[in-house]
Amino acid sequence: MRAIWKGAIGFGLVNIPVKIYSAVQESNLDLDMLDKADFSNIKFKRVNEKTGQEVEWKNIVKGYNHEGTYVVLEDEDFDQAAPQKNKMLNIQQFIQEKDIDSIYFEMPYFLEPQDDGRSAYNLLLQALKKTRKAGIGTYVLREKEHLGIIRPYNNDILVLNRIRFGEEIRDHTELKISEMEVRDAELDMAISLIDQLDSNYDPFRYKDTYSDALMEIIKAKAATGSGKSAADIPIKQTKAKTVDLMEQLKASLENAEKKKSAS
Repeated sequence: MRAIWKGAIGFGLVNIPVKIYSAVQESNLDLDMLDKADFSNIKFKRVNEKTGQEVEWKNIVKGYNHEGTYVVLEDEDFDQAAPQKNKMLNIQQFIQEKDIDSIYFEMPYFLEPQDDGRSAYNLLLQALKKTRKAGIGTYVLREKEHLGIIRPYNNDILVLNRIRFGEEIRDHTELKISEMEVRDAELDMAISLIDQLDSNYDPFRYKDTYSDALMEIIKAKAATGSGKSAADIPIKQTKAKTVDLMEQLKASLENAEKKKSAS
């Protein structure tokens, strides 16, 4: 893995030099865009909108449209905006991880100690494990300030989860949510269904089956030069026999019981 950020965690007066690595990878297939006529790759160019000429990366700058005039920003301008945050993630408070709603969580990163930070890194790891706390702080990555939570993962490494700022969550109160009364019998049946499907979470239980199915189609087309198109494959649809909520709950519960007894 390649580090995407090098800096330090500020833990009180202790600095812990670390490297940040992306903790996730995409499971979808890497598809290229092609010209339908001859399957040539489609290439994107960076062009000047006035001249139509391609512009090399070395000649591209970043600018902000301020009252109709562009103000160009250099690398040192980004550094000057928050020099302490460009290379430092200062832990500003410690909390219980459960206090943060999942809607705030974004991207996870692994934290690896640099050579001169191993002792302090392990100290923070063990302290967080023992107290069952997580640290909150801000940092700058790719010219943008982020909020992050540092916590132990799998008991042997620190993980940084990028989380959203409060103002980034949209107001949901304008959405129309049904306020219809729920009958006690329906609620009891729904709870029974939840209890039937209750189990410990195993992330490896779930798999990206869509990508696997798509790969099978790709292999079939490669082998035969054709393969079925999406229009040729029948889509199985299940229609509800009744719109009665209680009957649907009963049928769902019976189905869950059958699956549980069969496993």
